[in-house]
Amino acid sequence: MLILGLNAFHADASACIVRDGVLIAAAEEERFLRVKHWSGFPAEAIKWCLKEAGAQLSDIDFVALNQDTKANMWQRVEYLAKSRPEMGLVLDRLRTRKERQGADALLEAVFPGETFKGKLLPVEHHMAHLSSAFHVSPFQDAVAISVDGFGDFASAAWGVGSGTKIDIEKRVYFPHSLGIFYQAITQYLGFPNYGDEYKVMGLAPYGQPNQMDAMKQLLELESDGRFKLNTDYFRHHRESVPYQWDNGSPVFEDLFSDKLEQLLGPRRKKEEPVEQKHMDLARSAQVMYEQAFFNLINAARASSGLTDIVLSGGCANNSVANGKIRRETPYKRVYVHAAPGDAGGAIGAAFSVWHRQGGARGFVMDHAYWGPSYDAAACLAAIDARKADVDAAGCEVSLIPDETALATRTAKAVSEGKVIGWFQGKMEWGPRALGNRSIVCDPRRADMKQILNAKIKRREGFRPFAPSILKDHVDDWFEENDDVPFMMQVFQIREDKRVQIPAVTHADGSGRLQTVSTKTNPRYAALIEAFRAETGVPMVLNTSFNENEPVVCRPEEALDCFLRTNMDVLVLGDYFIHRTATEMK
Repeated sequence: MLILGLNAFHADASACIVRDGVLIAAAEEERFLRVKHWSGFPAEAIKWCLKEAGAQLSDIDFVALNQDTKANMWQRVEYLAKSRPEMGLVLDRLRTRKERQGADALLEAVFPGETFKGKLLPVEHHMAHLSSAFHVSPFQDAVAISVDGFGDFASAAWGVGSGTKIDIEKRVYFPHSLGIFYQAITQYLGFPNYGDEYKVMGLAPYGQPNQMDAMKQLLELESDGRFKLNTDYFRHHRESVPYQWDNGSPVFEDLFSDKLEQLLGPRRKKEEPVEQKHMDLARSAQVMYEQAFFNLINAARASSGLTDIVLSGGCANNSVANGKIRRETPYKRVYVHAAPGDAGGAIGAAFSVWHRQGGARGFVMDHAYWGPSYDAAACLAAIDARKADVDAAGCEVSLIPDETALATRTAKAVSEGKVIGWFQGKMEWGPRALGNRSIVCDPRRADMKQILNAKIKRREGFRPFAPSILKDHVDDWFEENDDVPFMMQVFQIREDKRVQIPAVTHADGSGRLQTVSTKTNPRYAALIEAFRAETGVPMVLNTSFNENEPVVCRPEEALDCFLRTNMDVLVLGDYFIHRTATEMK
């Protein structure tokens, strides 16, 4: 059985292929079209997934779409009858619904001359999220949580997964949403782009939670785990908030009302400096989110008695809250997969359909390397195509086919303070660069954040960089010892170790770690082991290989990013490209 899973007509459009219950390939459309969070129909991702599976459109048995326009219909009708939102809001929803019903026709347009013979099966948005976490987790029984902005008229759903079955026990319906709460505060703080919430999360440790009285006016918690927005402070429920949602990067206008500025004061404009009051508000919003989140997951545990939990939905990207679960609740094991946001709904939809057809469980997602890969010939072709530019940049190109020698030379360059572009193997699935499309640096250098921001990233100075650490060394460096392969949890770095790795230690002494093992990524593990042999430190600083763009996908994009920035070294497969003209002092 071949199932094509899709997240379409939504931010982070994506596709995956599942064959007989095993994931074969998965990728986000943004990586092919080079537009962040691309929203629309993921035509290029679909083409690549089918090619990777060696399949044609006619071979697909089911297309699983992570949206069901018929879900929660009574709740929709009741809300419209009681609230009477403006007509523009209703028309927007009807237009989106019509687009999603035409997915099968769009497929045939992508593959002219081919015929789709299978069935298109919609999967309710939060069921797709829950499936994306539970059905690929190592747990046979677990509390399953989905929290995001909105999907199919709900913003949260939770229940219990057991075997192949997921029973949803509770939901939170429109207009109440933790995702909308956090996104509105993000906009108010002067971060308007879709997906900017991580900036607020990074800013929060610099502040104090002195705005909790105001936060509690925005969000009310209920004893059963649910939550309610004070809708006086928001716009999304009563009027059409202008947005761009098709064939491009999603763009939202303000989700908050004028009353929020009356409560908190004038909003920060994008070009204005970040002040202490903004840091304090970021911290207060994070604390309020955590209170709501823990209220929800504790209520879910109380009704189930289980101590394993899986998380999904866009809010599951809040790695700070995720990292506190084992410390602050009775849960003992936490699984957050590589793409908990909407992109991951493609996998959830596919596995939900697989189990709906009677398929058994067996696949566990223990790594994120499900995207395109490129062989030595492709890497060499990219270098040859830009030979004049490579020469003009003062670069030396060496072929080092021996993996140990390559890791040793790269680790030496890292230890010398150089900034390394590391392009290897299959591209990561999800928002994090996890050692195949990464920029790698020395975590010991206190000035490395400034170096990276000056040379490549050009981003806000308050944002942290993450450590990739060998799995067997976590306990020596972090206060909690857990396997976190997808960089989705933040733990406290041991106090006596913080001075040794200032480049990956955040203002509150934390680090958003990625555990690395030889089993799932032998080449990246070899690099970190070589760095440990050189320095005694079993980790490197890891950030995404990009410059204000989607993470690079192809060798050509990696080389282009290297050449237009001040990166020192590019390791492109087995090719070591060293910019000798910009030696770091």
